[in-house]
Amino acid sequence: MSTTPASAAYDVVAVGNAIVDVLHAAPDDFLEAHGITRGAMTLIDDARALYLTDLFADPVVAAGGSAANTQTGVASFGGRAAYIGKVADDALGERFTTAFRAAGVQFATPPRKGPPGTARSIIIVSPDGQRSMNTYLGASTLLERADIDAELIRASTITFLEGYLFDREEAKAAFVLAAEIARAAGRKVSLTLSDLFCVDRHRDAFRHLVAGHVDVLFANEQEILALYETRDLETAIAAARAVCPVVAVTRSEKGSIIAAGEDTFVVTATPGVKVVDTTGAGDLYAAGFLYGYATGRTLDVCGRLGSIAAAEVIGHMGPRPETSLAKLAADVGI
Repeated sequence: MSTTPASAAYDVVAVGNAIVDVLHAAPDDFLEAHGITRGAMTLIDDARALYLTDLFADPVVAAGGSAANTQTGVASFGGRAAYIGKVADDALGERFTTAFRAAGVQFATPPRKGPPGTARSIIIVSPDGQRSMNTYLGASTLLERADIDAELIRASTITFLEGYLFDREEAKAAFVLAAEIARAAGRKVSLTLSDLFCVDRHRDAFRHLVAGHVDVLFANEQEILALYETRDLETAIAAARAVCPVVAVTRSEKGSIIAAGEDTFVVTATPGVKVVDTTGAGDLYAAGFLYGYATGRTLDVCGRLGSIAAAEVIGHMGPRPETSLAKLAADVGI
């Protein structure tokens, strides 16, 4: 099964939470001592954000956010990437914008003046590479319908939507508007479920969106099991494939499963990778897959591109590729 892209100015435009990532390596007892849930994304307020930030003397700081990470990956593959997201008119917002544009992503959403400040995610990386995220959403959730650039959506082969945006009604409305514009223009819509707890908060809304409004769904194993309230992966994938044309389920070191109609592809993870930091692994898998999908690759090749990108990002600290993904793909003949 192959994909056939329509003519477009951009391969992928993403709508997401614009967040600055603050990463620090720490042992698991640090998590317990400071009340941090291992392996989860926990929403925090500004006071908690300041408290956690002050614990670290020399963190790794990077322009981040799930869909933003994906778009950096798309650009690294040589794809034409664009982004819609909200930052504040502050130092962190300027840092996000400068770094993002330097990575080759088109980003022109106007910054928001006044508080709250630019969002940040304080990420504790355990010795096994697992990341525990503590996220202050700040200005990112103040994205609204007026920020959705309809012409940019219409000019993009795929509109990629970040599930985290469902945590505020105004952002959710912007999210839905972007999907409606894309579908009306005959473009594709992709959704990432983002996080297990995000699925638990918005299960009914996600299931409604997936059923008839999404062309490509991304989830990890835990997320898709939670979405369809089952402990059996085969049952969950069957439920998703019944209503969504393409479903890509990531399984960490087990690789990924891609379901499309009656077709199923099992893609192995890239072998021999030393896991340093899993931050951004799912985001970069989506980058490779979406780049492949937008450029007309077969679904198994889309999955292989996803695996290549995920393997690169887990081999170092930080959520964005440090090596050209286009070169890595070329090295294996893709």
